[in-house]
Amino acid sequence: MGDSPDNPDGLPWESEADAPVAPSAAELEEAGQEAMFGAEQTPAPADHTYDPHASTVRQPAQPYRVLARKYRPQTFAELIGQEAMVRTLANAIARDRLAHAFLMTGVRGVGKTSTARLIAKALNCIGPDGNGGPTISPCGVCEPCRAIAEGRHIDVIEMDAASHTGVDDVREIIEAVRYAAVSARYKIYIIDEVHMLSRNAFNALLKTLEEPPAHVKFLFATTEVEKLPVTVLSRTQRFDLRRIPVELLESHFADICAKEGVEADAEALHIVANAAEGSVRDGLSILDQAIAHADLDTEGKVTAARVRDMLGLADKGAQRRLFGHILEGQGRELLAAIDEQYALGVEPLALMRAQMDLAHRITVAQVSGTEPEGVSPDEREQLAGWAARLPAGQLHRLWQLLLKGHDEIRLAPDPLIALRMALLRTLHAGQMPDPGKLAKKIETLAEAGPVRQAADEGSAVAEAPQASLDWQELVDAIDAAGLMQEASIMRLQVRVVELADGVLRFGRDAKFSDDVIPVLKEALHRHTGKRWTVEEVAGGAGAPSLVEVQVSERDAAAAATRNHPLVKAAFDAFPQAELIDDGGAAPQRREIPWSRNA
Repeated sequence: MGDSPDNPDGLPWESEADAPVAPSAAELEEAGQEAMFGAEQTPAPADHTYDPHASTVRQPAQPYRVLARKYRPQTFAELIGQEAMVRTLANAIARDRLAHAFLMTGVRGVGKTSTARLIAKALNCIGPDGNGGPTISPCGVCEPCRAIAEGRHIDVIEMDAASHTGVDDVREIIEAVRYAAVSARYKIYIIDEVHMLSRNAFNALLKTLEEPPAHVKFLFATTEVEKLPVTVLSRTQRFDLRRIPVELLESHFADICAKEGVEADAEALHIVANAAEGSVRDGLSILDQAIAHADLDTEGKVTAARVRDMLGLADKGAQRRLFGHILEGQGRELLAAIDEQYALGVEPLALMRAQMDLAHRITVAQVSGTEPEGVSPDEREQLAGWAARLPAGQLHRLWQLLLKGHDEIRLAPDPLIALRMALLRTLHAGQMPDPGKLAKKIETLAEAGPVRQAADEGSAVAEAPQASLDWQELVDAIDAAGLMQEASIMRLQVRVVELADGVLRFGRDAKFSDDVIPVLKEALHRHTGKRWTVEEVAGGAGAPSLVEVQVSERDAAAAATRNHPLVKAAFDAFPQAELIDDGGAAPQRREIPWSRNA
């Protein structure tokens, strides 16, 4: 035994038997680590099983692996909501019509980077026996599949364009594509957030992107496809990854909860799926938080109440009660409901968004004729009742008022006050009649006039004998209906000979020679709704016209005033005096300066 220890890498008093067994790269990946971030790894034997209790030496604590990473799709079958893209890729692989560049676009968390990695596995998979070719269903057990999944394949280069934006980074790619793949079928470059490349970098990449070597494939991923140059778009095969529907997200989250051994309410999963806004990664992050937020006294069950409390949302029943207060015009109850939800921690903006969502779902159900969207039967029943009862115009006015209130709350210094004022305005404005119907009603009343209205109501005037028709009242009614010129002609020229039901015979002064019969017929028809027989009697017969009666009464009043003893005495004392008429009481109807030439 010499002085040098047999284990030069350890301490002198440590033996090889006491040294801890290092986990393999696959085990580090399973625990949420990347092999590239650790020390140099030695591949473990195929039959090796890592046992943390094999040594008495304390093992390092492994970090928790979040659901978004743990359940990242490893096959195209696990990629949800993108059936059209998978079918296109399957047909391209089957027919050997693979493009040299693919572009995946879409909102965050729908699987752009995961799809790029799956395509890399599909193109480089060699099967369990090592003799396979490109396939839409990579085996996941061959060396290329495992290396790509663990991020250590030398021929699959994944680059983040946000941190490699310059032309020098692209120049490295251009130099490297000339060399064949080391161990894989294709050398694949995955460039994430490709829109972050500079303009010069894009220009440097164009020629290589258009005519790359046969062994090179480019896979681009971006959330802002509109920022890419058209020259790049024309050189790639584009796939627009869709937002994941809420129903599909609910089913996916339920499966994950079952695998994790977590019990979750259906309504809780529905709330998480709605909050995800079509993003699987966002939804899994919220679900991860909801599982951690669940109370231990309920055995970790994810409930809708806890999820709403975590997200600052109002419960569905409170949302519908608030909407009902708006529709019923109950201002006091509305303010009390707002204060109650605010005290529970619901944000004003979230409360307004909930009201907008209700208005939207009711409108869609009304137009489509289908059952409204809702988690519980009570919710669907209440929304269906509103859809059947509320007019479409009122729903659209509610939406516009709520949308305006949303913007006000977002910009207001005190969101709670802005929420109260916005919903109170919506409450009062929502009770107003439809402007179109109101205008039509006013127009109908104006055309009908007072006499026709009285007739419709069955009044005594309509039921009275036509012999009792009063010419003065008839002309005043026509004037009030807006036919001022026709009423002026009736007052000035018409001397009534006979006035009965639908019959007017009149005479005129000889100085009037114009034909007024069509004007009189039209005015009487528009006012009464009947066709009138109008006839002019020659010779100027008939009772004095209304203007003649008014002038006669005025002259008679003036003569009576002059004959008064006091007035006579005043004129005797002051022969140059003039009698001035002060107009007396205010006229009941506006006076018109009559023209005898009318």
